[in-house]
Amino acid sequence: MLGPQGAAADGAAHPAPPAAPREEESPAPVLSEEGIPAWLRPVADAARTVAPHQLSRFLPPERGGRPAAVLVLFGDGPEGPQLLLTERAGTLRQHAGQPSFPGGSLDPEDGDPRTVGPLRAALREAEEETGLDPTGVRLFAELPRLYIPFSDFVVTPVLGWWHTPSPVAPVDLGETARVFTVPLSELTDPAHRGTAIHPSGYRGPCFDVRSALVWGFTAGIIDRVLHYAGWEIPWDRDRHYKLDGGA
Repeated sequence: MLGPQGAAADGAAHPAPPAAPREEESPAPVLSEEGIPAWLRPVADAARTVAPHQLSRFLPPERGGRPAAVLVLFGDGPEGPQLLLTERAGTLRQHAGQPSFPGGSLDPEDGDPRTVGPLRAALREAEEETGLDPTGVRLFAELPRLYIPFSDFVVTPVLGWWHTPSPVAPVDLGETARVFTVPLSELTDPAHRGTAIHPSGYRGPCFDVRSALVWGFTAGIIDRVLHYAGWEIPWDRDRHYKLDGGA
């Protein structure tokens, strides 16, 4: 116990206890195209030049908005190149039951939202939601920040190459109902594509894949990546998928 001036209460001088060792911070993630496969090169090339308005009409406001990030993770699977997706739990208050990229809002510990923050958040959220090992992911590009008016998120899509796949599954079933991969061959197949129509008036591209209808922000990103990477195959925009008002 310390006395009034910080000396020991018994009057004796005692050496100060050694300082507890500080936890070493993990190295800040960086963007690097080193080692990405040739088939992924068109995506990296497109990411360097695409403008925000080419991805969405919803652009971040000059002020405000909640910083967030998603991980757009490409890998090689049994059926060829693929994307990792999650399905949100049906009990969530926002976007319940919707397929989405792993991701979420930035924590203060993630760092500056304008630099390393989105990279850290994308990897952290993906690990928390799916259990993937982030050391098996190479982040190779970012897309411009976009806005989701419904949730007030300003989202940075972070593109990754899953060079060393690890087992994935929902970590918390209260948040994530399912983790699954979709081959790019399915996403580009016109038979799996259409236009989602919501009672609110929303219309946008969607993908009917793996017992899931991918629409909204996630489908919009996939649609634009396929287009600017040169992978898009003409599809029927008049094939409509009507959503219910609770979606």
